[in-house]
Amino acid sequence: MTEPLRYRLTLYPEPVLRKVAANVPAFDDDLRLTVRAMFDLMYASNGVGLAAPQVGLEKRILVLNATGKPEDELALVNVTIVERTGENTLAEEGCLSFPGIYAEIKRPERCRVKAFSPDGTPIEREFDGFVARIIQHEYDHLEGVLLVDRMSAADKQRHKAALQDLVDRYRSRTAAAARSR
Repeated sequence: MTEPLRYRLTLYPEPVLRKVAANVPAFDDDLRLTVRAMFDLMYASNGVGLAAPQVGLEKRILVLNATGKPEDELALVNVTIVERTGENTLAEEGCLSFPGIYAEIKRPERCRVKAFSPDGTPIEREFDGFVARIIQHEYDHLEGVLLVDRMSAADKQRHKAALQDLVDRYRSRTAAAARSR
């Protein structure tokens, strides 16, 4: 039996978070294991959505579950948002790559996506409400757009110390890794 995959959260400002993710070329067991591991980490982190760059993968995969019920799991592979409609609404968002930081973010109420399931089945669907918000947030990660990019100037100022702490911790980790080589 194959050992389950285990990922760790990728925290701001790790460079992989700024890269545009590439399409997944194969719908195989490796993809299904990756998706399952992403769901496992999302649940363990008390999240409702997770994108592959947040686990260090430059792949167009996002997973979400707005309710926490197993039947509401949704994995979108090679996803594209083809349309955003409805009124732009403001709501508080957090991000697993920015632990403890929350900001008011404006997003359209609905989005239509084209994607594939992990087994390669095409998906074209419209989502609204909270699910649409999660998809748009995670899709931003696939495009290299982060929570900090969507924050108002006031939210950036309010979270200035926490954002700087994340940068300082990243610098400490990379310096320690360089010294150990």
